Amino acid sequence: MEYLILGLAVIVIAVALSFFANLFKKAKPKNQSKTSNQNKSQNGAGGPFLVTCPMCGSPLPKGDNLVTKVYRPMNVPDQRCTINGCPHCYPRPEPGIRRQCPCCKKEVPLNGYLIARLFNYKNNKKHVMVTGCSECCKK
Repeated sequence: MEYLILGLAVIVIAVALSFFANLFKKAKPKNQSKTSNQNKSQNGAGGPFLVTCPMCGSPLPKGDNLVTKVYRPMNVPDQRCTINGCPHCYPRPEPGIRRQCPCCKKEVPLNGYLIARLFNYKNNKKHVMVTGCSECCKK
């Protein structure tokens, strides 16, 4: 009889420990879940690269930036901008790099650029939509 009571006590303690372990796994701090999502996006399918160049398709590491011009006014949610390229394709493309418009799929000349819209959202996020290149928007 004593062994039966001791066995039931061990089972109750094991179930309680597993319940509390699952409860603590679900209740993560907000800042910890945000950093884990950032690590997943950096180490996921894209690896350490965050974005790719819209003109040449080269992956850009965290320190590389696109060469762009954003036109005023700065306090509106929708702005016009031009994208000249990344360090791989502007001012001179590296060997094997082709500057191509994502809209018309034609070659963009060295003095050409992409025309885009920059959307500024209220939560300080930005979104860029390429509308064409300097060659296909002439027409």
